[in-house]
Amino acid sequence: MGQPVILVAEDETIVAWDLCATVEEAGYTVEGPYTDISSAMLAYQKQKPDLAILDVQLGDGNVFPLAEQMMAEDIPVIFHSGNYTPDEVAERFPRSHALAKPCPPAAIIDSVQNALR
Repeated sequence: MGQPVILVAEDETIVAWDLCATVEEAGYTVEGPYTDISSAMLAYQKQKPDLAILDVQLGDGNVFPLAEQMMAEDIPVIFHSGNYTPDEVAERFPRSHALAKPCPPAAIIDSVQNALR
């Protein structure tokens, strides 16, 4: 069994690369970053990740429908958002994890480890 695969969808380039680097340095395999819902959805359909880190607002809209599909298939989702507070996200998705931007790398890795348990 290889390292867990983490799909990253984030449309802010610098944030996306930081997020991917953080996750890779922790020993995970990164799929992405995807800047829009359609490319993230395509990647998801090709290979189901072990977990997804999703920016709530991507270039082509809101990521909630993709998140709902992932959660329906038992893929843990971590929302990473500057637009919604973790409480607002938790209200809509009680089983998800949510991080506010900017988020320190240690908190991201903590969230990933907890979500994968």
